[in-house]
Amino acid sequence: MSGNLRSRVVTQGVQRSPNRAMLRAVGFGDEDFERPIVGVANGFSTITPCNLGLGDLAARAEAALRAGGAMPQLFGTITISDGISMGTEGMKYSLVSREVIADSIETVCNGQSLDGVLAIGGCDKNMPGAMIAIARLNIPAIFVYGGTIKPGRYQDQDLTVVSAFEAVGQYSAGKIDQTTLVEIERRACPGAGSCGGMYTANTMSSAFEAMGMSLMYSSTMAAEDPEKADSTALSAKVLVEAVKAQILPSAILTRQAFENAIAVIMAIGGSTNAVLHLLAIAHSARVPLELDDFERIRARVPVLCDLKPSGRFVATDLHRAGGIPQVMKMLLAHGLLHGDALTVTGQTVAEVLRDVPAEPRTDQEVIRPWERPLYASGHLAILRGNLASEGAVAKVTGVKKPQITGPARVFDSEESCMAAILAGAIQPGDVIVIRYEGPKGGPGMREMLSPTSAIIGAGLGDAVGLITDGRFSGGTYGMVVGHVAPEAFVGGTIALVEAGDLITIDAPARKIELLVSTDELERRRAAWRPPAPRYTRGVLAKYARQVNSSSLGAVTDAFI
Repeated sequence: MSGNLRSRVVTQGVQRSPNRAMLRAVGFGDEDFERPIVGVANGFSTITPCNLGLGDLAARAEAALRAGGAMPQLFGTITISDGISMGTEGMKYSLVSREVIADSIETVCNGQSLDGVLAIGGCDKNMPGAMIAIARLNIPAIFVYGGTIKPGRYQDQDLTVVSAFEAVGQYSAGKIDQTTLVEIERRACPGAGSCGGMYTANTMSSAFEAMGMSLMYSSTMAAEDPEKADSTALSAKVLVEAVKAQILPSAILTRQAFENAIAVIMAIGGSTNAVLHLLAIAHSARVPLELDDFERIRARVPVLCDLKPSGRFVATDLHRAGGIPQVMKMLLAHGLLHGDALTVTGQTVAEVLRDVPAEPRTDQEVIRPWERPLYASGHLAILRGNLASEGAVAKVTGVKKPQITGPARVFDSEESCMAAILAGAIQPGDVIVIRYEGPKGGPGMREMLSPTSAIIGAGLGDAVGLITDGRFSGGTYGMVVGHVAPEAFVGGTIALVEAGDLITIDAPARKIELLVSTDELERRRAAWRPPAPRYTRGVLAKYARQVNSSSLGAVTDAFI
């Protein structure tokens, strides 16, 4: 069988007898040294429900690769549970884990001269971490999503993990009692799978399906349903064919593929984290992509899907309604998708969507018809102004008042802000500032799901604004602006804000301004001194020294 172009350096020739001896110990026979060796990068972990089912999927992929004529080699990679680490110091390791995952997959695939790789991931950073590695490696590859969790139920309402975060704010505001809080906690996460709304994991899996690096319909399947395992086996079969044909990621991860992904993310109401991750993947793929590209596509693409966090439905509902292929076909029919972009199957986007109807079924409410979108334009707006000269990202769906001017309530950490919210110290009209949480300053750019959910739970979602140089969970909604760059730690204007300063957030005008005179800002800037690094040794210290601005994807690879 052809396709063992890289692994031949390990398996062929007299001098490789010791190498073959090692491989024989793990199951290779004489004939297997002529087969392509394909890695299965397995993110299995019992740390989080997102990755709980990945071991079974890896075993299914291994069997399918072997049946297809390849020699699979399994190896593990890490995960951090955002939901479990949220609101703690541990969350600082979440974005860092993206780089660790990318580095580990690259290290094994290049260290072992593998001919291809099938990456299986569940939690938020598994997806971009794997794709960054795939882009760097440029060997035949496919991504398999572990699948979404099914919704919990309580009092005739679908629950997700965000329901539990919001319940904390509701309980603190006296809106629910402890019994209700505990019942929501018990029921929010009923089994294996990634967080169920259109949060970051489901957003990124959908993006990879749109980019052609995952199979159609695979990004919205439930983790516990048999079709997820079947799709994994089919993914392995497709990868073997890609190895034979030498279909490389560089032919798939093109500018057109990234534009397709952005269009789909806008249409489904995806996570703000997609901006950060797509910039990082594009950097690894050497594809030019910048913040303004998101704004350009946002203006043209309507929000078609009514999904949580601000909408009604979860990812399994989207799957039953037609999934990402239905959304893609609608975009393609209206000239908003590149139909000639290649997929890992060897077919173009238009070819794999050929049999998908151009309009959604009328017996569902998840995907709106084209003439009746949820919003006329996309939900992820790029804001600029003196508070974010490099840009910031706002999620503007589900917001009743997309403009606010109010006094700053300034906090130098997520924890101090959370304490103020739970103590009832935040008033309607306030603009909360959480700073020194950026890529370098945190370090690690924590997600602010705990404070934003507490604000929603307290009934202040439409009454206050929040800006940060940190990130937001895909579960966040409200008048929130993240990824503010330059960040406070490097002297960005957000570091100069003082309590009571007026701040304007104007989503329609795409502006974020600190209403302080230029002379006063210069005075403050002259007096400002950078804080000492919070960590001087270990992973976080190394990350802080290497990481770039969030406006560039918070990557650790140099721009050369």
